[in-house]
Amino acid sequence: MTAETVSEYLSAPLPRRRSVPVDVGGVIVGGDAPVVVQSMTNTDTADVDSTVAQVAALHRAGSELVRITVDRAESADAVPRIRERLDRLNINVPLIGDFHYIGHKLLAEHPACAEALAKYRINPGNVGFREKRDLQFGAIIETAIRYDKPVRIGVNWGSLDQELLTRLMDENQANGSPLTAQQVMREAIVQSALISAQMAEEIGLPRNRIILSAKVSQVQDLIAVYTELAKRSDHALHLGLTEAGMGSKGIVASSAAMGILLQQGIGDTIRISLTPEPGGDRTREVQVAQELLQTMGFRQFVPVVAACPGCGRTTSTVFQELAQKIQEDIRRNMPVWREKYPGVESLQVAVMGCIVNGPGESKHANIGISLPGTGEMPAAPVFIDGKKVATLRGPRIAEEFEQMLADYIERKYGLHTSEQDRAVTA
Repeated sequence: MTAETVSEYLSAPLPRRRSVPVDVGGVIVGGDAPVVVQSMTNTDTADVDSTVAQVAALHRAGSELVRITVDRAESADAVPRIRERLDRLNINVPLIGDFHYIGHKLLAEHPACAEALAKYRINPGNVGFREKRDLQFGAIIETAIRYDKPVRIGVNWGSLDQELLTRLMDENQANGSPLTAQQVMREAIVQSALISAQMAEEIGLPRNRIILSAKVSQVQDLIAVYTELAKRSDHALHLGLTEAGMGSKGIVASSAAMGILLQQGIGDTIRISLTPEPGGDRTREVQVAQELLQTMGFRQFVPVVAACPGCGRTTSTVFQELAQKIQEDIRRNMPVWREKYPGVESLQVAVMGCIVNGPGESKHANIGISLPGTGEMPAAPVFIDGKKVATLRGPRIAEEFEQMLADYIERKYGLHTSEQDRAVTA
């Protein structure tokens, strides 16, 4: 194997696992479709105003599916009103109902809720207990069949079917305990998902209406469980590390686990389950999910802003402030830009801090600027599509570069720009 071949092997993702595609309110999950980003509200669903506002914010941030809690009659009553309000706002994001314990009852007693939702999420570990479990699970599946809704069968290690886990533990002990308790727990999670999916199909829910998930909170457990689940099933898979935590811990843990699985071709839709800080922005989890997929090269959501980390040559904070402002402006403007500037998500911007890597990095971007480092001449060359087009000087370097960026976006991606013009500027 040559060095070039090794490089290609290490950089290229493995072929995508072939799963059965599922239509969730017009969004395709699985098959050849791109990996779908989803999120979940943390509002009281019965509070229509706050739930509509958060669903709208998550959708504007880029969430392609949004899950809401349906835990009591008041929440179920609110669902069709939430759907109606969103439709009036021209927000067509599919809503997923998250059901636990009494989902069968809520769906039966609130048919408008059952109709308004695009998908139901049920947990086989708490859908019912003992003799009621199969009856109540079956009731939800029959409702899904009646309204032609897909179902996510979402196993969670924190609410795992204890009867199944106990049986597998007893069998393992009788066989001389060849597996550790952790390995048995992983197997119980996989079996719970597969057994439940088989039951749903036997009741009459087609395979192309079933998505599976197996949520755990430890990185190695998630990798092991989904790797095994992918081997033993062709169902579409929802990836997510549950109870991932707050801030950088949650981001790192989720990215590490899901990055490995996605690289192996496993996963059809993802959610980054971040614990927000008090009063924190719920849309942060959407941004992280997008950044994970974009960084790995699976999808493009927003223009990329490359910026150097800074060193002793960059004691000025100008390049940091400019990079931050441009990144924030891009995020804020993307909901409008998606409609106004088709293809803008592929834009690459470079904001560099000194002469060492600045000019080279800027040349590789669509548009880039190399700001002066410590002791350098107070001049900032600007490069567009690999060519130096200007040198900015003076106190308004940042403002002038921002205007050049805006002009470039309008010229390259504006709806008035013909395909021939775009080809010339490409």
